[in-house]
Amino acid sequence: MLNRFNDDYRNGFAPKLWNAKGGAIALALSALLLSACENNQPTATTSPAAPETNVTTEEVAENTTALIGQTVTVRSEPVRKINPNTFTIEDKEFFGDEEILVVNASGEPVVLPEGDIDVQITGEVTKFVVAEVNREYDFLELEPEVYVEYEGKPAIIAQAIAPAPKPGEITENPKQYYGRTLAVAGEVEDIIGPNAFTLDEEQLIGANDLLVLVTNPKTTVNDGQYVAVTGVLRPFVVADIEREYDLTWDLDLQKQLEVEYRNKPVLVVDAIYPSAVPPAAK
Repeated sequence: MLNRFNDDYRNGFAPKLWNAKGGAIALALSALLLSACENNQPTATTSPAAPETNVTTEEVAENTTALIGQTVTVRSEPVRKINPNTFTIEDKEFFGDEEILVVNASGEPVVLPEGDIDVQITGEVTKFVVAEVNREYDFLELEPEVYVEYEGKPAIIAQAIAPAPKPGEITENPKQYYGRTLAVAGEVEDIIGPNAFTLDEEQLIGANDLLVLVTNPKTTVNDGQYVAVTGVLRPFVVADIEREYDLTWDLDLQKQLEVEYRNKPVLVVDAIYPSAVPPAAK
């Protein structure tokens, strides 16, 4: 059996995406997402001034006024795609909740996942006014007549959007995710070394755990902790990964990984975040 590794998360997402206003969005996202840490464990990047910003879609819908102007991070399954840059989300736990409009203002194309796969969204909460959005983000060219029902209602002007599948959803069908930045949450199952561990798949019967490789390990993760990681999915080929990331795995570990994970998916991550929500609530 493999060893074990450590940390905790809550809706964190800081991939290398850039918004239409400038180049520092990745750093901003790192700072805001780290504010979700409730156990005060040290992390690779910290921002003591960062506000509490991880919220539910229910909170955005019900407390819009209090959240206006704040950058938040939410996870939700897309409800309805309106055009390539807009879609709606809602809280799946609360029947009849108001849909929230998401406007992709990142300047990066977004491909929404198929099926019942969540997405993770980071952006500014606002009450939607199509004229204001078109003025500030003229490249969107939203058609006013399409958004009449959303005028004055809760919206998130998104600076970063990523698929947020469960570990088993990835290992069951990795090809659709290869080369994509993902935000994945799960329980640490096996710690393989100082920079590798697996996320447990508990919900999909027969699905495999997901191998995670940390390229710059500056946090510690503990066996059984619930964490979220962000990174890019790729097939696991020991020789390629060792060469690209200058790892120092011993021969026994190389052989073990080769046997167990050869050509299986590995998520190469650049961020790990603690979770403020217990696994039962996920």
